[in-house]
Formats: sequence, C-alpha cells, structure tokens
Amino acid sequence: MLKKSLSLVLMAGLTGALLVCSAQPAKDKFIKIYLPAGPSITAEPAVTNEERALGLMFREKLLPDQGMLFVFEVEDYHSFWMKNTLLALDMVWLDKEKKIVHIERDVPPCKADPCPSYTPKRPGSYVLELKAGSADRLKLKLFDKLEFSLPASNLR
Repeated sequence: MLKKSLSLVLMAGLTGALLVCSAQPAKDKFIKIYLPAGPSITAEPAVTNEERALGLMFREKLLPDQGMLFVFEVEDYHSFWMKNTLLALDMVWLDKEKKIVHIERDVPPCKADPCPSYTPKRPGSYVLELKAGSADRLKLKLFDKLEFSLPASNLR
C-alpha cells in the first residue's frame, strides 16, 4: 500500500512539474519583434492550436519587453478572451503585412464566467499580447508596421 501511495504522489508531482514547465517557454523559442520607435519585444510564438489555446494562461509575470505572438494561417476576425489569464494585457492585432489594425488596452483578467471576448475591428493574421500599458509606453498606434521573421521551426 505504501509503494502504491508513493507512486501516486510521485506521479502527481511529475504531472505538476510538467504543467509548470509547459507554462514556461523554452528560451530558444523566442523571436524578436522590432517596433517603429526603435525598441524590440522578445515574443514567444503561439503557432499550433494547443499553443494558441493555452496562450498566457496561468503565467504569473510578464516582463515589459516580453510578449506572445499568436500566428494564424488565415487572416480573420480572431477573438480573444482572458480565461485563466492572471495578468492584465494589451492585445495588438496585425494584418498579414504586419501592420497594426486594432489595439485593446489594459484588458483585465476574467474574474468570472462568462468571460468577455475581444474582437478586432479589422481582420488580422497575428495578435501580439503584451503586459498592460505596453502599447502606450511603446507608442504603438494603428497602421504602425512591426518587423519580425518566424523561423521555419516555428511554423506548422
């Protein structure tokens, strides 16, 4: 009985460790996004359905020069919500030419279901999530063009 209990405890611990590790990206997965005013953002690409579904859920911190770039195969009105997201965020939608087509500022975490959805006014191919206040601090505005390249390993 003790051996079985110990196995269950070890399995639960490993499962918890995997969840924590999966919430933190591998360092070599980041890309640089260059902004019109000169600074850059280090972003973790979310390319697969699983990566996009998890997004920044359960993250406890996000540095001012970090973000997540959601990559979509089809330009469309991609809606986002803040379910299980612990941090307030700025959401920046980009079209296929990497021009800003919509910005949602200081989007709060969802405290209760149903969580509101945030939808752009124009279709986009990318969404850049940043720490709340970053869009203003970085002076991002509609139709600014961001520069970045996605390595082939980050694409499906």
